[in-house]
Amino acid sequence: MGIVNVTPDSFSDGGLFVGVEDAVAHGAHLADEGADIVDVGGESTRPGADDVAVREELDRVVPVIEGLCRARPDVVVSVDTRRAIVAEEAIDAGARIVNDVSGGRDASMLGAVARTGAGMVLMHMLGDPRTMQDDPRYGDVVAEVHEYLRGRVEAALFAGVVPEQLAVDPGIGFGKTLEHNVALLHSLHRFGDLDAAVMVGASRKGFLGALTGVEDAASRLEGSLAAAVVAALGGADVVRVHDVAPTVRAVAVADAVRRGGM
Repeated sequence: MGIVNVTPDSFSDGGLFVGVEDAVAHGAHLADEGADIVDVGGESTRPGADDVAVREELDRVVPVIEGLCRARPDVVVSVDTRRAIVAEEAIDAGARIVNDVSGGRDASMLGAVARTGAGMVLMHMLGDPRTMQDDPRYGDVVAEVHEYLRGRVEAALFAGVVPEQLAVDPGIGFGKTLEHNVALLHSLHRFGDLDAAVMVGASRKGFLGALTGVEDAASRLEGSLAAAVVAALGGADVVRVHDVAPTVRAVAVADAVRRGGM
């Protein structure tokens, strides 16, 4: 899954693709580099980020989704949103997956996804983007995130979402310390019993900078590739990344190792 942030304030590439033409061109480029899914988001969910008005989020993502679906009709487009109304309009524009960092907390979200037949990624986040990194604590981060996601999968199925269309994401960097993130990646295999695909989004995140000493988020390629390989070896079905081409190559090697051959 390649990332297209149509935002002025995302932690790594904010402001780079705020124009519709630039965002569509970037999404098409990611597809050409090998992205199976292109994820379009109009609200920054970096630590400390403020909410974006619904109308502004719609104005950011809908034209990009429409343009990307025209430019690359074979690519699967997803919308990165916490709001049911944005999800529905994005699906009308051509998106086929809803990537919800809140795990479907909007009371209307699960029903909207079920009605449209879209796929859905349910992610774990502690609190909300404004507060999630304010001293996050867990008794057992892997067990607690697993239990939360199990409950969200059950809620989605109860709402009528098709099981084959579900994925879970442990939410690397969303209300977690460096130690929490490492523990989740180390124990990723434990999420394979949730009857859903597993997605991991660790690309360029702060804990990689802490581990490697690289402060500039856009320069964290090596750490991002290492995290993607670890995720693939741990059972991830999807990795959400900024740097598609090198990740495709790295994950191809990891996949061959995990499967025991070609």
